Amino acid sequence: MNAINKGIRKVEISVKWDPSPAGQPPTDLDLIAATYLTDDPYGDPAYVVHFDSRSPDGTITLNRDSKDGKGFGWDEVLTVELDRLDSRYARVVVGVVIQQRPAERTFVSVVQPALRIREGYTVLAEDDFGGVLGSTAATVAEFVREGSSTWVFHPGVHGFEDDPATFTSAMGRPQPH
Repeated sequence: MNAINKGIRKVEISVKWDPSPAGQPPTDLDLIAATYLTDDPYGDPAYVVHFDSRSPDGTITLNRDSKDGKGFGWDEVLTVELDRLDSRYARVVVGVVIQQRPAERTFVSVVQPALRIREGYTVLAEDDFGGVLGSTAATVAEFVREGSSTWVFHPGVHGFEDDPATFTSAMGRPQPH
């Protein structure tokens, strides 16, 4: 990147899905973001943002949370202000996890799931989770700090077969790009 390119600054990650068919338990997808320190970028997350939480400094916020996919438009929306994130953080990994109560589910049973990642009005990535149908969770984005202030986006949906608690500790493992 050259000196006039500021890299990725503020992103919005959104997911949506259709409600479960009549008579079936609701489907609940959750966006999760984890930050990793410069001195241990692939270790345990420094902190994790998920439903009912936000980052300590307000740079990562879950703006919308749906428990059943019955919202209008995008059901879950997470904002990450990378340009405001403290310099001690080297990576931010974003994932989507399917809550396993009241029914166990994988992406194959989620009705019309969709993912959109954008910066402003520019769409950086879109996906339908078709590559991870047997998974219960997936990482959907990795943002890596290059130098002191430039953030680079690494797209890619990578599936996991973990419960939500295990996924939050495993989602930061290195993934193929």
